[in-house]
Parts: sequence; structure tokens; C-alpha cells
Amino acid sequence: MTPPTEPKTVLLLKPRGFCAGVVRAIDIVRIALETFGAPIYVRKEIVHNRYVVDDLAAKGAIFVDSVEDVPENARVIYSAHGVAPEVREASRQRNLKVIDATCPLVTKVHVEAIKFAKQGHSLILVGHRDHDEIIGTLGEAPNVTQVVSNPKEVDNLTVPDPERVAYLTQTTLSLDEAKDIIEALKRKFPNIHGPHAQDICYATENRQIAVKNVTPEADLLLVVGSENSSNSNRLVEVATRLETPAYLIENFRSIRPEWLEEVKTLALTAGASAPECLVEEVVDYLAKEGFTRVQEVEVMAENVRFGLPPEIVAAIQAAPSTAALAE
Repeated sequence: MTPPTEPKTVLLLKPRGFCAGVVRAIDIVRIALETFGAPIYVRKEIVHNRYVVDDLAAKGAIFVDSVEDVPENARVIYSAHGVAPEVREASRQRNLKVIDATCPLVTKVHVEAIKFAKQGHSLILVGHRDHDEIIGTLGEAPNVTQVVSNPKEVDNLTVPDPERVAYLTQTTLSLDEAKDIIEALKRKFPNIHGPHAQDICYATENRQIAVKNVTPEADLLLVVGSENSSNSNRLVEVATRLETPAYLIENFRSIRPEWLEEVKTLALTAGASAPECLVEEVVDYLAKEGFTRVQEVEVMAENVRFGLPPEIVAAIQAAPSTAALAE
């Protein structure tokens, strides 16, 4: 008699998925559509997840690359990644009704950039040049700001006064990646100033810590998230550094059967802009592939919430029928 097949295990990481900034941004678009009606224009992807963007587009959101693409006097929402001052000025010139969905933790970095620039510092921005968040932060003080993406680029930095240098980081970097670059900056500029509290956001850090805690037990890590999601890509990199095979998947259809060969224990997480419904679909798919034992592994609790911007709060108060949405 053939012995029964040993069930395979999914380690479902927690925290995973939506962070407070993403929940806030999505709620802003949803409430704006329900309060003001379609269309509502959104500059760039509200968050970097194709499923979320497509879902909101189906509800009446129109995503544009530039505020120049928004009709004059229309309503526009800025994405969670923030915008440069020139975007705000362009919106004013077009008389747009602006709702700002910038994550408060990104706003914190913008405020720090303005402060350091006013103090006469040269500013080094640690992050990925083509990411929307870096583009927005760079716009706060473009004449004194340089972007570095790896430790080698630090060697080529030149500044007017090496004694007046400050650094800030993109909120969605790998902790290890940022640490290496910051150490290189401190070697080159021993008196460099940094933020009072690190710029990498709590959700990015928590999801990376969860991966570090669980990957030693796993044969494979799957990260649910879109290709342009910085924090999702960083989760893959964290596992890879620990020599655990890892793949970024848009949804369960992205999983290749050969990845699962010889895998007994699989860790599963999701980037901060990936909805839980996509995770659930992956769990269902894996169950059909023999991964019938699901064990949720909570590394730390996460209870952060951000308030809605005043434009949305005022709209809710003016429309009693939508007041429940603020709860």
C-alpha cells in the first residue's frame, strides 16, 4: 500500500500586504468617486499595483501621467508617492481641485529635504532615480540634491562644502541596501547629517523583518506584488541575500510549476500595495498543488492608521450619506 503523501506547508507571513499609506490612498480615491462622482483624475498610479489601479479605473478613476492631461477645473488626486512643487504649481495654473493622497511618511521626507536645503546643506537622496517617490522628493530642492542608488556611486559625489552635507532615503528601500549606502556616505562625509528618525517606512521594515525571520525555514519565498512596486522587489532581494530562492508574482497565474518542484515549505508574503484577495488566490492555487497546510506566522503586530486629508474630510461632512465611509 502506498503511504499517503506528506502535506506541504505554506508559511503565511504577517504583517503582509496593504500598509496604512496604501489603505489611505485607496480610500481617498474610493470616497472621492462616491462623493463627487466619476470621473476623478489621478496623477500616476495611486499605488504601484495593477489590480488596484484596474479596479479603481473600472469605478471611474482616470489615471494620467501629467496634470496637463487633466481638464481645467477638474478634480485630481496626487498618488501616494508624492509630487514635486512644479506639479502643484501646474495644478494651480489649471485651476484643478486637488486632493493630496501622498503618504504622510513620504511627506515627512519632503519636509526634511526642504529643511536641509534651507540650512545650506548639499542633499544626497538615497534611492532609485526613476521611482515616483524619488522624482517628487528631488523636486523640492533640485539645485542642491544628488541621487545615489548604490555604494559605488558615493565615490563619485562632489559637493561645494563636505562639512555641510545631509542625506535622506526613499521610504521603500531594503534596510540592508540603505545601510550599505549610508555607511559609504559616512565614510566619505564624516560629518554628514541625517533624519532624526529613519525614512524607511515602518511597513517596509516590518515586511522585510518578517521575511528575514521566516526564510531560514522555507525552501522558497513568493512575494505578491507588481513589478514596479519598490517595496515588493526589496522583499525578493532580502530573501535572495539570505540564499533563499524568491520570486515576485503579480498573482497566482505568475507561478511556474517548476518553481514548486522539491519544495516542501513555501513562505508567502505580499508587498505593501498588494491586496489580500490576491494572496488568498495564491493560497487556493497552492492548495491544489499539495500545499494544504497553511500556517500564519505573525512576526509583529501592525496597527498604524493615517487620517484622511482635509479635502476628503470636508467632502464627507458636506455629504451625510457618506459619513459612514470615514469610520
